[in-house]
Amino acid sequence: MIDPVANTSWRESSQPLLPNRISSNVTVNGIYNPFPYHSLGKKKVFNGYSSLVDWIIKQETVLIDGYGGVFFEEVYEQIRIELTERGLVAHYIFTTSYLKSEEEIDTLIAPFLNKAEDVWGSKTTLNLAHLFRTDLQDLLPDYGYKINIVIGIGAGLLNWSCPVAYLDIPKNEIQYRMRAGKVFNIGKTRSEKSAAMYKRFYFVDWVMLDQHRNQLLPRVEVVADAQQSPSLNWMYKTDLISGLKDLAHSVFRVRPWFEKGSWGGQWMKEHIKGLNVEEVNYAWSFELITPENGILFESDSHLLEVSFDFLMLYQHEAVTGKHANAFGPYFPIRFDFLDTYDGGNLSIQCHPSKNYISEHFGESITQDETYYILDCKLGAKVYLGFQENIDPVQFRQALEKSHEQHKKIDVEQFIQAFPSHKHDLFLIPNGTVHSSGVNNMVLEISATPYIFTFKMYDWLSLDLNGNPRPINIAHAFNNLRFERKGAIVEQEHIAHPVVVSEGENWQLIHLPTHKDHFYDVRRVEFDTEVVLKTEESCQVLMLVEGIAVTVQIEGYPAQQFAYAETFVVPAAAKSYKLINKGQNRAKVIQSFIKTEINLS
Repeated sequence: MIDPVANTSWRESSQPLLPNRISSNVTVNGIYNPFPYHSLGKKKVFNGYSSLVDWIIKQETVLIDGYGGVFFEEVYEQIRIELTERGLVAHYIFTTSYLKSEEEIDTLIAPFLNKAEDVWGSKTTLNLAHLFRTDLQDLLPDYGYKINIVIGIGAGLLNWSCPVAYLDIPKNEIQYRMRAGKVFNIGKTRSEKSAAMYKRFYFVDWVMLDQHRNQLLPRVEVVADAQQSPSLNWMYKTDLISGLKDLAHSVFRVRPWFEKGSWGGQWMKEHIKGLNVEEVNYAWSFELITPENGILFESDSHLLEVSFDFLMLYQHEAVTGKHANAFGPYFPIRFDFLDTYDGGNLSIQCHPSKNYISEHFGESITQDETYYILDCKLGAKVYLGFQENIDPVQFRQALEKSHEQHKKIDVEQFIQAFPSHKHDLFLIPNGTVHSSGVNNMVLEISATPYIFTFKMYDWLSLDLNGNPRPINIAHAFNNLRFERKGAIVEQEHIAHPVVVSEGENWQLIHLPTHKDHFYDVRRVEFDTEVVLKTEESCQVLMLVEGIAVTVQIEGYPAQQFAYAETFVVPAAAKSYKLINKGQNRAKVIQSFIKTEINLS
């Protein structure tokens, strides 16, 4: 079990803060675990500043760098206290003192943020060094002190011959701190509206920080998890690399996180234990949206989380196998939940084409999606594709009139609505008009980009603060595929299952995706056990019917996964056995990259 930790004033979220240790490693059969971790053995993860300062003293000169959102002032204060207790005084250099002025930084990044009212920017081509004055590079250690410490974002820009300690923090915790007004964008001295801060994080700060971390890693000796306050857990990078290698050859889960939303529902509250049932709703679960997920490691009951990026930077060839050259250290498939149970309809929306998302937003692949219906109520619908008689001009006029005059639209006059049933798969390549209606629990299987949704009609609903959500009619009409209409939609945008192989107690069922999807979907249904091969491709899986399954991979401990938990079998695992832990037939969805893909 993981001991709960009360929420704190420095983060705005109803979700529990990850504790820095667990009380036991016992998992409950068939119960969704929101804190999945991977054990490293003894003496791999260390707790607290005392042990970290022991390491610093041995080095004498260190650079303490890390991600945006880390409370570096608190880190400094804890280190100073520990050194003082030992009778030591260090010479400190704070990188924030060498940032360019706020006005200079704003001018530099402005081209990547577009207009203030725009939802999206484009990924920056700047690097972190552009935000610092050139005199940062002139700094030298003061050897009048036994210990020299450079601390803050960009410390690793100094080319000193000394080790680096890197402080990581999960993206969800950055956002919780941002909403509480406790962290700002790089170089900012005050909080702004959350939407504006997130836009800058996504298109500027995180791009530069990711690039900086990747370049810095060869010099990093220690990696710490800085989401705790005022404590932290840390480990040596060599042990982290060893743990990542094991993950890349076995099976793993990332740490999911959950968000409320204007249309959010109640399914996750009922079915996922450990969530705050006092939350108004849950709209999303970031089951496997790797730019924002972390991986949890455990040693001696201490927990440490690092961003998923570490796994791909060190092990992407083992993870994605024959597709490693195509995607590099980018994990291409995402799984997330969209919960509208007793909630509302998603907006009528579409996503950008490959060329559009590249030209306007700097992304390398686009947001091609599918909706897998994990659960639904009788009468639930999915809106998908246009009616045969669609008139694009009339449709746009109706949307603009609704937006300007706050008037309802008869959506089904323009867009088809299909009844949803458990285990249906709806195919939504870019440019396809779509929405999930109320009372669906959708497993969204998609390409990894995840914020590029062009909303055309939002049912006159308001966000959780009582404000209208942004509508993006112009962007949508630059991408809508009006030929996806009438009978073509049912033929080409709803998967028609085909049994591709079977045995005495199992079937492998292909749910063919659209020709524009670079990933495919299958479902394996079995009574007792079944052996599957990775076929040199990474496989993302979820138990979509049943209590729990055990996954066995030769050379590694068996692991058990409950209903609705997402797990990943890397290409390097080669083969794995699924064992049904329930009495009835188990059903596991499986997504993987197609043999032939075209990303251009």
